[in-house]
Amino acid sequence: MDLLVPIQQTHEGLFLLHSVCNDSRKIQTLRFKDRKIQSLRFKDRVRVGFSIGVVKVFDGGKSCSFVVCGGRGDGLRGKEGFSEKRRKGVSAILRSMSVGLNGQVNGFDGKNGGSSSLSNCSSSRNFEEFESNNCLRRLVKSGELEESFRFLESMVYRGDIPDIIPCTSLIRGFCRVRKTKMATRVLEIIEESGAVPDVITYNVLISGYCKMGEIDNALEVLDRMSVAPDVVTYNTILRSLCDRGKLNRAMEVLDRQLRKECYPDVFTYTILIEATCKESGVDQAMKLLGEMSSRGCKPDVVTYNVLINGICKEGRLDEAIKFLDNMSLLYGCQPNVITHNIILRSMCSTGRWMDAEKLLTEMLRKGCSPSVVTFNILINFLCRKGLLGRAIDILEKMPKHGCTPNSLSYNPLLHGFCKEKKMDRAIEYLEIMMSRGCYPDIVTYNTLLTALCKDGKVDIAVELLNQLSSKGCSPVLITYNTVIDGLAKIGKTESAIELLDEMRGKGLQPDVITYSSLVGGLSREGKIEEAVSFFHDLEGLGVRPNAITYNTLMVGLCKARRTDRAIDFLINMVAKGCKPTEATYTILIEGLAYEGLMKEALEILNELCSRGAVKRSSAEQMVARI
Repeated sequence: MDLLVPIQQTHEGLFLLHSVCNDSRKIQTLRFKDRKIQSLRFKDRVRVGFSIGVVKVFDGGKSCSFVVCGGRGDGLRGKEGFSEKRRKGVSAILRSMSVGLNGQVNGFDGKNGGSSSLSNCSSSRNFEEFESNNCLRRLVKSGELEESFRFLESMVYRGDIPDIIPCTSLIRGFCRVRKTKMATRVLEIIEESGAVPDVITYNVLISGYCKMGEIDNALEVLDRMSVAPDVVTYNTILRSLCDRGKLNRAMEVLDRQLRKECYPDVFTYTILIEATCKESGVDQAMKLLGEMSSRGCKPDVVTYNVLINGICKEGRLDEAIKFLDNMSLLYGCQPNVITHNIILRSMCSTGRWMDAEKLLTEMLRKGCSPSVVTFNILINFLCRKGLLGRAIDILEKMPKHGCTPNSLSYNPLLHGFCKEKKMDRAIEYLEIMMSRGCYPDIVTYNTLLTALCKDGKVDIAVELLNQLSSKGCSPVLITYNTVIDGLAKIGKTESAIELLDEMRGKGLQPDVITYSSLVGGLSREGKIEEAVSFFHDLEGLGVRPNAITYNTLMVGLCKARRTDRAIDFLINMVAKGCKPTEATYTILIEGLAYEGLMKEALEILNELCSRGAVKRSSAEQMVARI
């Protein structure tokens, strides 16, 4: 007689069942040791049925239900996993019984009233499991990850089989919040429950690990997959390896993929070709293109765009243009706007403006409509060359080609006007930009703030900074650094310190540039002790001062006739691994001369010249000044 090995386990390592017989209502306790059920002695032959958590025994017209009892067994999480116990339990069911997906019982052939009793119990159990999965779905959908996890644990403890779909969503949720360990634990619980994860479940976890840079963990998941990985599985891992410059390891994964007869697709090869262009050069990538074609995998326009980009980055622009011209005839692939943009950018970066204009004309002739990116490439190039008038012409032509200018279209123009100190024109185009429904971004405002501070209009810059939040644009570190430096340079360090407190209040951490500006401002104002205090604050934050920070502090000390202390900071500078500059030595030599130690200053200057630390031309200018 075959019986189901029960689900729970007692503390003593014995399985404990209670049986309730219909005829006598007597409770019988049966103990099973070493997974072997002791023989049952009935007058007639017994038949056994199965329901989740219940074993039914039928003795003629009588039925007995053996129900798992007792608290949570210590053996449940022992060396042998819960999934292994359940698998062995299911295999011990009568051979005639069929078990459905996720451990559900499909049916039982009972006679003399047995099937009715089993059906009622099984239906009730199935309904409970159904409701549990509905609750799990709701929790996951609401984003309650921790609560969902606890509920999943309780489900499996009760013997419910979780639905794979919400479990996969739960794994995805944990991966999104960078809790890959919790995501892995969800997978383990699924596997222990007897449910069967599909390839999507594994792919989601592998993707989560790859996004976190935990490639070794991703490969471990690949090794333990209970289903065959698909091409998406391998592409995810290959992309992660290639993005981190691990091409050799990626090729090893490709070999493994081929051995498993999971054939690469166009995405696989495009990933590898791009990485090969970066690490080994275009010529090696072309060999991979040949291998791709020999395997019957046809390259698409993205593949060719990757190759053209690699050719351009190697400075072989003419070859890239030739490749573009031959794409349709030789390769049977029509270039798109991205193909043209790659070559257009390369033309502009090498100063070949006439060729860029011809390419744009050719694009239009072929019916390949330019994109906003196309025009932005041209505008950016013209503005860098100072050809603002031509850049404006390009900007105004954009709507005729169905393209609406964005902030990246206007920002180079504003920067160009600011660079030429034409603030009125910059403000004019800022207003034009906004009137056309294109709202400035933080780059736009940083450009204007920098120009205003350089032009000495710091008060206007502060006013603009205060308006940013109301304009829906949050200041960033560089925004505050720009204005703090502007205030420090015009002797308004108190206002600069107020901005420092404001940025800290918004969760922005000051950096070495912030403190260098404040130290310099305080030093110029003769507030030496405050400057030294800020310098030590910088060190306390674990931020290493740079040569500019040391130099600005030394200038203040030398002006205060504290050259001896400035020399102490030089010693500290060298000890901390910060290399002194020519300006550092110039400050100290002039400081010594300022204190009347001319002889010592000249001796040090000659020694520094002989060591090459100070140029002869700089030394001559210094002697003339002191």
